[in-house]
Amino acid sequence: MELNDAVDLYFQYLRVEKGVSQETIKNYAYDLKQFFIALPKDTTEDMMPTDISDFVTIQMKEGLSVTTVLRRISSTHNFYLFLEREHIIDFVVKKFNRPKKMQSLPKTLTVDEVEDLLNTPDLSKDEGFRDRTMLEVMYSSGLRVSELLSLKVNQINISKGTIDIIGKGNKQRKVPVGEYALDFLTKYIEEHRPHFKGKRSNYLFLNRYGDQLSRQYFFKQIKKYAKQAGIEEDISPHTLRHCFATHMLENGAELRALQEMLGHANLATTQIYTNVSTKRILDAYDLFAKRK
Repeated sequence: MELNDAVDLYFQYLRVEKGVSQETIKNYAYDLKQFFIALPKDTTEDMMPTDISDFVTIQMKEGLSVTTVLRRISSTHNFYLFLEREHIIDFVVKKFNRPKKMQSLPKTLTVDEVEDLLNTPDLSKDEGFRDRTMLEVMYSSGLRVSELLSLKVNQINISKGTIDIIGKGNKQRKVPVGEYALDFLTKYIEEHRPHFKGKRSNYLFLNRYGDQLSRQYFFKQIKKYAKQAGIEEDISPHTLRHCFATHMLENGAELRALQEMLGHANLATTQIYTNVSTKRILDAYDLFAKRK
């Protein structure tokens, strides 16, 4: 089978049978592209039982982070397993050693640094007001980047102050929006969004051409605003989700409630933020002791 046909079949399976979002499929497509750049194939007959193992070796030699390598391996491995189940390839995918992931604490900013970041966009411009609204919503609700960018207008309930989220695995949850972020959302929808070309689009946040904003664009904007705010920490859009979780715990939020808001399937995933909070408290104490 031609490789493109096999990939199309796999993505159709993900969309129809697994209910995977288009944004996630885009990410899978990117990972598979990297795999086929490293190990070129024309047809499924070119695939070998050792491909995944070879890919691990190639990726680690390139000096990529373990997180990136693990994600690419997972995307590729799932694709191979699908082809195996559908009898498109006639071999069993060989076991391979996954690189071990060091558990590191998420990068977070102080409340003052977050305030500086949020105050950076130019509110006199529609694009600046849109970006400020996105930052406010992310920090107020702890959304994943993919969830923020795929928001539709009808997912926002201004009167109740909530957002209906369709998260990983098509799981739905309702998250509250802070009053400040809600004010920005209301003004953006009523006064600024109508100025964008694609105002009839269902997506909440639009680019200058009226299309859905991309991850790459938002990533660049965050970097730009962080630099303008004088933040030396290397941050990404996901940093605001980490800040939301950490600051919520520091202000007394219950772990279970935070788990529900973040959409974590496992409480252990949420518990890492208790380590962040503890470390920040200890660091602050050490600094105070040195000043004394």
